[in-house]
This record gives sequence, structure tokens and C-alpha cells, in this order.
Amino acid sequence: MRWPFLLLAGLALAAAPAPVSPRAPRAAEVTRTSQILGRLTDANQWRAHVMVVAHRTGWKENGRIVRPENSLEAIRNAIALGAEMIELDVRQTSDGTLVLMHDDFLDRTTTCRGETAKTSLARLKTCHLVIEGTGRATQETVPTLEDAFAVTKGQILVNIDNKLTRKILPRVAALARAHGMAQEILIKENLWNETRIGEARSLIAAVGPDVTFLPILADDAVREAGFMARATSATHAPAAELVHWHVDGTPLTADGGPLFSAKARAAAIRGNWHLWANTYPIVNRAPGPQAGGRGDELAVRDGRFAESWGFWIDRGATILQTDEPKALIAWLDQNGYRIPYDLTN
Repeated sequence: MRWPFLLLAGLALAAAPAPVSPRAPRAAEVTRTSQILGRLTDANQWRAHVMVVAHRTGWKENGRIVRPENSLEAIRNAIALGAEMIELDVRQTSDGTLVLMHDDFLDRTTTCRGETAKTSLARLKTCHLVIEGTGRATQETVPTLEDAFAVTKGQILVNIDNKLTRKILPRVAALARAHGMAQEILIKENLWNETRIGEARSLIAAVGPDVTFLPILADDAVREAGFMARATSATHAPAAELVHWHVDGTPLTADGGPLFSAKARAAAIRGNWHLWANTYPIVNRAPGPQAGGRGDELAVRDGRFAESWGFWIDRGATILQTDEPKALIAWLDQNGYRIPYDLTN
């Protein structure tokens, strides 16, 4: 059975009515993002649909880098594929502009050299993005966050990976708000104790309640479903990004760890939030470092899709963040894990 936890879901929902979510989107116009937000903010209604997050905007296919990371080209491709969300990295230029850039330095991903924070926007606009591995320069230069918002608005949600201090997040929110899309971005913080939950609540107050917050919970520090429930409830989070660390050289996880236990799934059902699994690799780490060894490589390199993506779905994951959005969406479609969006109204 693909959904062994649905019986548990049915029992939990029958015992008590689903809570009224304070996170429901208020957008009047029906757009693709308003429909995605509807699925994001009502997990229990949409547990038969698996949402896809394109990591670094979706730069890989079948293990190969085929487009620049953090590029408008990759964003447009993720939208065309049908992904619900892109993940992108935010840094700041020397003159204070927010740009898409993963590294401290420009060397790996552009034709320029030097520190991002010491480079002006005018200079960055001469820096062409390159396809890592091939070194091929593209026509696209380093995009600003505002450039990205112009492409994503109404089309796809934006998962902000903030490479700066949390002090920059109110500015990120203000920029999205100025574009009328504050609800279309997500910010996140690692939470592992009550102090961190309190800090997250202060951050949310500074950023504004119209921006979605997600806790990142990793099983080297978080192992109790009770804490998962408190972290999501206190921050009104519609999902929790979960990390099941894998030690190099050890067997693949057999059960998904404490964050994907039966108690964790029951807590998600009671709280009406999504379990989110990360299957993308980390450089210089063994395959599946955040997914108990069951990551993208197991799927696309070895063809063991059910033992990678399917494993997490069977344990309740309804959001997968991947470097392989094309292959993942195709596999989900083939196996009945996707429900089409209706934009005819």
C-alpha cells in the first residue's frame, strides 16, 4: 500500500474535527500560486498529492548539471515542469541589493571572481552565470531577488534560503510585499529547543504574519513528536522540513527515523501540516545525507525510485525537495501521486 498512514489519518480526523487553519490564503484571484497555497495550508485535504520543491531553482537532470543554479532559466523550467516551489539562495551586494547567489564567492557559478558582498550590482550585471561542471558561460547574468519575483509571481512559491543573518528577512518580506506576493514566499529556521521556538516567534513578528514560516527539524537534535507539534503550532507552520541524517558508510535507513515515526505522522495529522523530506545531495557527502541514504542518487542513478522517493511517501512525506524535479514529477505522475491543478476558472 502506498499510504499505510491514511488509516491512522482517518481515525484521527474522525475523532476530532480538523482545526481551522489560521494560514489560509486570502488571495481573491485564482492563480497557480493561490491553488498551491491552498494545498500547502490544508495538508489533511491534500495528503494524496505530493508537492515538489526544486532545490537551487532546479539545476540538474539525471545527475547532471544542465542549467545554472539560482537562475531565471531554471526558475522558468521549474514552472514549466509543474513544481510547486523553488528553493533559492539570497545574498547582498556591496551596495545593498539582494541577489541570487549560493556562495560567498562568485568564482564557482559565474564568470567573475571575488566576494559577492564586496561586489556592486553594476559589476554583478557583467557576471554571466555558468553551468558548473562544463564551465559553459550562459547569456544570463546574476539575477536580483526582484528579478526572480517578477518571474515567480502567481506561478510558483519561493523557498528562501537566507545566506545572511536573520536581520535581512524583513527586507526580503518587504520586497515580496511590494510585489503583492508576500504569501508566495517561505522563510525558515532550524529549531531544536524552546528557546529557538521563541526566537522564531520574534522573527515572525518582525517579518509579518503574511509570510509563511517553516521550521527545519533535524534528528540529531529533535527526536520527539511532541516537539514537532509545538514547533509547528507556535509558528503556524503548514509544514516542517525534516532531516534524517545519514552517516557515511552505514546502511540505508530502514524506518525513516523518529521524524517519520507513526507518532510524528499522527502529530502532523492532528496539526494539519505536511511532512517535508529533503532528497537532494550535499557536495562531498555520501548519497542521501539528509534522507537516511535514500536520496536522489538512489532514484536517478540506480533506478530505485520506490526505495528513494517512494520510501518517504510511504512514511507520510507530502513534500519532497529535490535536485531532480523533472524525473521526480514524472515518477509521481506515473504512480498516481499527483492531482492536477485547475486553472480554468
